Amino acid sequence: MKEKSSNSIVPEIIDIHCHAAGAGACGSGCHLSPAMRKSWKYGLYLSAFGVTHAELEEHGDALIVRRLSEKLACSLHVDAAVVLALDCVIGDDAAPDLSQSELYVPNEFVAREAGKYANLYFGASINPYRKDAIERLDRAAEDKAVLLKWLPSIQQIDPADRRLIPFYVRLRETGLPLLTHTGNEHSFTAAARNELADPARLRLPLDLGVTVIAAHAAANGRNGGQSNFERILPMFAEYPNLYADVSSLTQINKTGHLRRLLRHEGIRKKLLYGTDMPILNTSAVSPFYFAFSLGIREAFSLRRLENPWDQDVRLKQALGVPRSIFERSGRVLAERMRNLKNVKNSVRMQEEGADD
Repeated sequence: MKEKSSNSIVPEIIDIHCHAAGAGACGSGCHLSPAMRKSWKYGLYLSAFGVTHAELEEHGDALIVRRLSEKLACSLHVDAAVVLALDCVIGDDAAPDLSQSELYVPNEFVAREAGKYANLYFGASINPYRKDAIERLDRAAEDKAVLLKWLPSIQQIDPADRRLIPFYVRLRETGLPLLTHTGNEHSFTAAARNELADPARLRLPLDLGVTVIAAHAAANGRNGGQSNFERILPMFAEYPNLYADVSSLTQINKTGHLRRLLRHEGIRKKLLYGTDMPILNTSAVSPFYFAFSLGIREAFSLRRLENPWDQDVRLKQALGVPRSIFERSGRVLAERMRNLKNVKNSVRMQEEGADD
């Protein structure tokens, strides 16, 4: 795999699944639940982002996005990443319910901070049960979002809810893909309703013409007496607008799923590159978990790679992920990203001219 080119308008390799977070420092608007603040996972994720809680208090949550950009800029393989917002839970009264929300990362925060860096793009998140969900969707598109992200079991969104049809119709009209978690969720302190991440629930938006990206390719969990993977498998042939990403598929609890996916030729043509940063930069992911198949020497060689994106690319490559999967994310988002890249390049040139 060749080194990245700084001259390409559309990034050659793009990570479509990169999380941001925040504790509400310096007025970011982010929210973190008391349970998550007390959890061992909080410190683990901060370390993976390359920050400390004290640094956030001093410099603000924007430091997380800056560190993402800086670390990504050192990658030899990955050119850009989509940084994801995460909307809060919406109660029965259609009002935000932060008491039920483990993490809230507002669109405004991610759009503003990701917009500062040429190698980061804005991934919006809108809970469709908001009263103004469609207006927020239009605003996200205007703010240069390249996709929409859901985590149904955490946000308590039912993708099969027919009340969401008007939202899906507008989403299709904007051209924004829906990147939504499939399978059980383990990254938070608790998952309220894992059944909402049943991939079969995605038939409604798919039938309405929405481009859907099944995050993690339904790697785990069961619904309706089947594994979630068995439930999504026939859907790839049924729906040309269904894709999946390979994010988190090198985690210790999903070590066999990537190769299971790659054995299906039809699915290989639907896979997109993603990492699930910051999790890929924690002990949940290691080349040593694949030492039996890779060999201990190869595992040590990969482990010595300091950049998490480079280690992720090289590990997935060693496990049989073809180049086409790494490049496909940029092609799926190509038109929108090309326009945004031109805008970012223009702004950067103006700024450099002002500095001169």
